[in-house]
Amino acid sequence: MSLNPLDWESQRAFLAVLREGSLSAAARALGIAQPTVRRRLDALERSIGVALFTRSPSGLTPTDAARELGTHAETMAAAADAFARAASADTDAASGTVRITASDVMGAEVLPAVLAELQDAQPGLVFELSLTNRNEDLLRHEADIAVRMVRPTQAAMVATRVGVVELGFYARAAYLEKHGTPTALDELGRFALIGPDRETAYLSTLRALGVDLKRSMLSCRTDSQVAQLGAIRAGLGIGICQKGLALRDPLLVPVLANEFRYELETWVTMHEDLRRMRRVRATFAHLVAALTSYCNAGSAPA
Repeated sequence: MSLNPLDWESQRAFLAVLREGSLSAAARALGIAQPTVRRRLDALERSIGVALFTRSPSGLTPTDAARELGTHAETMAAAADAFARAASADTDAASGTVRITASDVMGAEVLPAVLAELQDAQPGLVFELSLTNRNEDLLRHEADIAVRMVRPTQAAMVATRVGVVELGFYARAAYLEKHGTPTALDELGRFALIGPDRETAYLSTLRALGVDLKRSMLSCRTDSQVAQLGAIRAGLGIGICQKGLALRDPLLVPVLANEFRYELETWVTMHEDLRRMRRVRATFAHLVAALTSYCNAGSAPA
């Protein structure tokens, strides 16, 4: 039996269960009753004649068919969200919704103040922030604008390099006063270190730069860069922080500044088709100007 192509609500319920792992969590995410999610999921399974989930002690486990269909449902969801954003205001209006994707630190620590300044000037703008270290696909309109720490390679993109974000080791002054300060990279192992929970490319990059850090050496481990920053600020040890953020906090002190520095190219990117939308153009231009200033401040001598 063929699927009714207009039955988006059933597919939306399927995608919510796939993302959340249970009917109850999917219902909360959608803001509807759990029995409604169940009915829509059952209807979808009857329509396509395929089981999408099996019950397990941890919840609902997706079948192979569900995983395959999930990629298509994600594409449909992104298109539906993009449609809603496009319809939120006229093309020439300086109002409406703009979706921005950025890393968790950039999105949580840098962009809010930047966007508040723009919203003061353009109060009709509404911002959606997607905080992820995954590069969302602008070609599929998963976001309108991306702030990325890597040069875009996709065609049909408008990209502006705003500078480099400088990274370095930092610690709370009180921690260093109590435990001392390393004078060489090979002394880091004697101190409490903050870093990722999993063995990632991040640690491999540090080793390539001469910092031989292993997961076992870290006394505070979290894959969240926001949580790492919080741990540094709280005095849990020495960790890597954006220089631009550290300059804003008088309690943070650079460590081994002459021994280690890492720069991340930073780009603001959007799909070229969005240049015709005034609200996206205005947001893009404001982000470029503000992040250029942020990068320049972080690159200034300490």
